[in-house]
Amino acid sequence: MPKLFIPGPIDVSAETFAAMSQPMIGHRGSEFEALYASLQPTLQALAGTSRPVFLSTSSAWGVMEASLRNLVQKKVLTLCLGAFSDKWFDVAKKSGFEAEKIQVEWGESIDPEVVRAKLAEGGFDTVTLIHNETSTGVMNDLTAIAKVVKSFPGVLLIVDSVSSFSAVPIAMDELGIDVLLAGVQKALALPPGLTVFACSEAAIERAKAQPNRGYYFDFIEFAKNAAANNTPSTPAISLLFGLQYILGEIAKEGLEARFARHASNNRMISDWAEKHGFKHFGPEGRRSVSLSCFHTPEGFDLSAFIKTLKSRHGFVINGGYGKIKGLTFRISNMGNETTATMQELIDAMDDVLGESTKF
Repeated sequence: MPKLFIPGPIDVSAETFAAMSQPMIGHRGSEFEALYASLQPTLQALAGTSRPVFLSTSSAWGVMEASLRNLVQKKVLTLCLGAFSDKWFDVAKKSGFEAEKIQVEWGESIDPEVVRAKLAEGGFDTVTLIHNETSTGVMNDLTAIAKVVKSFPGVLLIVDSVSSFSAVPIAMDELGIDVLLAGVQKALALPPGLTVFACSEAAIERAKAQPNRGYYFDFIEFAKNAAANNTPSTPAISLLFGLQYILGEIAKEGLEARFARHASNNRMISDWAEKHGFKHFGPEGRRSVSLSCFHTPEGFDLSAFIKTLKSRHGFVINGGYGKIKGLTFRISNMGNETTATMQELIDAMDDVLGESTKF
């Protein structure tokens, strides 16, 4: 099978699949409780929180919508800069909430001072932010935006860290993030189908007063079950075995070493792009560390490049997403990738391009 260097799902190691193939256990007993508890220390360290990290058998969108249903009282402000952050605004409207947005061009990041000005208009009780916009390869200034949001009492902050979680440091408690969520199919290098998330005390208290939370994504049910090292509904146990293995590997490597490895991998791709004259889609200083997004040069046959890379070398990269599909291409460097595996990809791309190719 081809190896995935797309921004998710990414390549899953044979060792992870082996861990997922352990014999099944019941989810209402001591074995499962021990499994659940074993995941908490490293998940909490990655999230920068002392709060319990909940496990939702769903894609990240399940928890993204749930965050709105559990927290929004009157009006939500969505910060939009790409396909996924733009969609969050649409989801808020479809869920029946009053919503406004700050919209910037794809390829730009959110200006914290614009957020301040908008919140100063009043009426908002919740803000949604995508930390790392996967569609454009832009990483927002989480620290600065969180500081602005927290300067408005009663406004809660929901952060999607789907493609940044475990690739860069995140300090949930220090920054005052109220919901932090991530799917496992990105930097955690697991198959899709599981979301990890944590809620602040303020978020849990807000949820208690919210009507129509439903059951499957009720934050209060998650909190109640987490106190007993369990989940409200039947969990994806095989994925949790895989997560246990991955978190064990992260603990062995050490968080700082892991973050440094992702940054080094990312620089390798940036250096390769500079060598060939490919231009980043996102602005310098606000680019993702887990993936890279580049403009497709005029006259460059992106489709042929991607197809040949796959057929000749067995590597798959992505030809852009949403309205910039074909106009950009994206390369992931997250998860289990190393200097050696990134060099294999670079050598393969150079072979397809030809050493003299420069745009």
